[in-house]
Amino acid sequence: MSDGGGFARLPSAAPLRDRDVAEPMAILRERGQREVFCGLTGIVWLHRKIQDAFFLVVGSRTCAHLIQSAAGVMVFAEPRFATAIMEERDLAGLADANEELDRIVERLLARRPDIKLLFLVGSCPSEVIKLDLSRAAARLSARHSPGVRVLNYSGSGIETTFTQGEDACLASLVPEAPVSEEVAQDLLVVGALPDIVEDQFQRLFAKMGLERVSFFPPRRSGAIPAIGPNTRFLLAQPFLTDTARALEARGATRLSAQFPFGAEGAAHWFSAAAKAFGISQERFDEAIGPARARAERALAPLRAELQGKSIFFFPDSQLEPCLARFLSQELGMRPLEVGTPYLNQELLAPDLLALPKQTRLSEGQDVDRQLDRCRAQKPDLVVCGLGLANPLEREGMATKWSIELVFSPVHGFDCAADLANLFARPLRRRAGLKV
Repeated sequence: MSDGGGFARLPSAAPLRDRDVAEPMAILRERGQREVFCGLTGIVWLHRKIQDAFFLVVGSRTCAHLIQSAAGVMVFAEPRFATAIMEERDLAGLADANEELDRIVERLLARRPDIKLLFLVGSCPSEVIKLDLSRAAARLSARHSPGVRVLNYSGSGIETTFTQGEDACLASLVPEAPVSEEVAQDLLVVGALPDIVEDQFQRLFAKMGLERVSFFPPRRSGAIPAIGPNTRFLLAQPFLTDTARALEARGATRLSAQFPFGAEGAAHWFSAAAKAFGISQERFDEAIGPARARAERALAPLRAELQGKSIFFFPDSQLEPCLARFLSQELGMRPLEVGTPYLNQELLAPDLLALPKQTRLSEGQDVDRQLDRCRAQKPDLVVCGLGLANPLEREGMATKWSIELVFSPVHGFDCAADLANLFARPLRRRAGLKV
């Protein structure tokens, strides 16, 4: 080993029923070849969010190249992630991988005394050789506490998709939260958000009269909020199934809502908190009214541009159902197929019920069959991973890279028009090429 620069498949919930019909919504479940990144990709945004944390991937040179290229970090920068590269000696059992890992961690902490929380991140290679990173994390945490806490989670790409890296990371962080025994209720916003979006949300909650609001993950590892039966939480991301379960096991209560994409989605999301904490309708409208009005004005020209356009989602990030709801409900687009790697019907119910009835929902992937359906339907816009975008562009289709929707600030009222523009630009580009 040398220095170098999750999500379990869940049983489907009870069949989701459309609000206007008695029959369950049909979901096409596919199992075949997939085109997705692995959970290591989540480190790209997580290492920016938790400012005193460090992510040490235990993996191969391929893992190191993936994260380095995805993050775009220059060689002279000091990012808060690295890779302990497993070499042939480790894989063949000729070296003690635990001893090698301990040595690298010692060097890392000596060089970076600012680290307060260290994540050991498993990969496909480390899982194949059955390297027990949970035991390694416990051993290293005992050795370096109280100055440094060491946790572990899996970022392996075996049977997972890339956003599940965040889910696994946050789920591993839940046991580190103090147990809350207070009577007064707290609101916890769960999911890694850009700081600018987090600040916008905090201001709106304050205008609503909610002062006891915390965000998970926090910006500093020492600020993990207490969690207990008095905690009510809102998910900001739809792919946090394991994290939600861990929070509920601590006694916290999840507030069901559409996810905060677009003006309608954000209003529905904030409304769930207002109702749970007894905020009057008058105060709620006064608090979010200006932001909602700005978002609706900014979306109006984009609605005129996108209305009636058809869109096809390949499964990639698990944001697909929420984005399809936003595009159809607020911009008038026609989602032909909404594919997603895993479909948690319980978490996504408010968004799924707002989709047009004729929308095909698909869970999992058989890429060849989905390509056939996409070509047959000839959508105006295709949302897909990087591996499919260029071939489809060559065939004359306009595409949007799905990973950009995860990396960009897209939540809430102030980002609604920016989110819509991410879908409008490929259509403008395609129209310009036809001139």
